[in-house]
Amino acid sequence: MPPAHPFDDDKLREECGIFGVVGVKDAANFVALGLHALQHRGQEAGGIVTHDPELGFNSARRFGYVRDNFTSSDVMESLPGPIGIGHVRYSTAGSKGQTAIRDVQPFFGEFSMGGAAIAHNGNITNANALRRELIERGSIFQSSSDSECIIHLMARSLQRNIPERMEDALRRVEGAFSVVAMTRTKLIGVRDPLGVRPLVLGKIGDGWCLASETCALDIIGAEFLREIEPGEMVVINAQNGVESHFPFRRQPSKFCIFEHVYFSRPDSILGGRSVYETREAIGRELAKESPVEADLVCPVPDSGTPAAIGYSLESGIPYAMGIIRNQYMGRTFIEPTEQIRNMGVRLKLNVNRALIEGKRVILVDDSVVRGTTSRKIKEMILDAGAKEVHFRIASPPTAWPCFYGVDTPQREKLLAATMTEEEMTKHLAVDSLKFISLDGLYRAVGEPQGRSKDCPQYCDACFSGEYPVTPADMVEQGFKMQPAAE
Repeated sequence: MPPAHPFDDDKLREECGIFGVVGVKDAANFVALGLHALQHRGQEAGGIVTHDPELGFNSARRFGYVRDNFTSSDVMESLPGPIGIGHVRYSTAGSKGQTAIRDVQPFFGEFSMGGAAIAHNGNITNANALRRELIERGSIFQSSSDSECIIHLMARSLQRNIPERMEDALRRVEGAFSVVAMTRTKLIGVRDPLGVRPLVLGKIGDGWCLASETCALDIIGAEFLREIEPGEMVVINAQNGVESHFPFRRQPSKFCIFEHVYFSRPDSILGGRSVYETREAIGRELAKESPVEADLVCPVPDSGTPAAIGYSLESGIPYAMGIIRNQYMGRTFIEPTEQIRNMGVRLKLNVNRALIEGKRVILVDDSVVRGTTSRKIKEMILDAGAKEVHFRIASPPTAWPCFYGVDTPQREKLLAATMTEEEMTKHLAVDSLKFISLDGLYRAVGEPQGRSKDCPQYCDACFSGEYPVTPADMVEQGFKMQPAAE
């Protein structure tokens, strides 16, 4: 399946969102709403598994948006029961761009002590080695997804119950994993020891829910209780509530800093802070580090908006919606003609000409990946009569690929991996280009002393090249781990 928009490959994309609920009537309806709120984390496909005491396990997996698949009464009536989990997907592992329905999660397995379903956000960095070992021992894989390894490892475990088998399986797994899983009566949530990907716990009436982000709790009216801690496993049922323990060796947290910059919805809460407020703080920090004389501060919508507001407030330069986003593009151009494809970014964004003409414009965006979209936006601004164009980027240069659940181009396709800031400025043909510093980003997310060089407080491998977990599969394929400032 091609990208939903012809220029979307110029953005990093989070792999997926996960949601689970137990102890409610018609759990599937709550799961569908939760997945709808997490749609920004994956638009390629989605799935829901539920369990009903009389009808057993039921599942539905579909390509496309939640709203197009999990709103019909026929589908929802086929998913009865008081417990369910769901997943929205954008592939990073597996058949990228050629997804088969068998790759769509949640995955289900029937074990000797009963069935279990599992949905995974993240990326297993030793999946190839695990898959080879499991196949040699007789496992038969149904999908190309790294997440299926967890089900097979659970099947081979000798532990007595499903939560213990899951612990056993996850001890073999390297990389990043936030997991929601379910048995006939229990909802299970786990985060890897570094806590790279998010997972939160909520309460709804007499029931409980787990989600990738707090915005998914808001949509169903659930109370946000807390984040699942790095290395924590929670086992929840309607009768006994939440049981928590820590099956993995404690390690310093390495939460993905790009969740603050781009992936999470601005109305979510991360680490006790509003994502919106953090992004505004990033804009303020950017204005302090890289001031420039200009007439307007304009966001590249929508992800650049909070940072642009922060830049405007700090600099005193007026904020303006110089670029307007077409909210209704949807999937109309999923297979565009070459003529439409050549229109590129204009399908989604249009310049507010009356506002821009004759002005010195600061454009604030969240990142520069390949640079193709940035060039097109710059050309549109100049075509509208802008006097000067200055780019300010609310993240450091993305110079390294992510192997922990984010779809990142190969390193040689990342603009910052092959060019200096000065070379990028010339390549994009703008009057100036400045990125927030890594220390500045850390200050904006609540670390007043900046980044700890000895033990960074976050995973920032896409900026620094310092990987908290060795990407074993990629190293085996020839990826060179080395300092970013080589």
